[in-house]
Amino acid sequence: MPHTVALLAAAADDQGPGNTVRIVLLVSLVGAALLAWVLLRGYRNNDSND
Repeated sequence: MPHTVALLAAAADDQGPGNTVRIVLLVSLVGAALLAWVLLRGYRNNDSND
């Protein structure tokens, strides 16, 4: 049992790139939403832009 606790404590210290991956995914999703908004805004059909 003490070995299991030691292994879990060691694994908790080294979690890998979890936060970095979350930040990259969040920034890419926000960037994709902004890109879609800008592109779709350009295709809006108003009569005032003749």
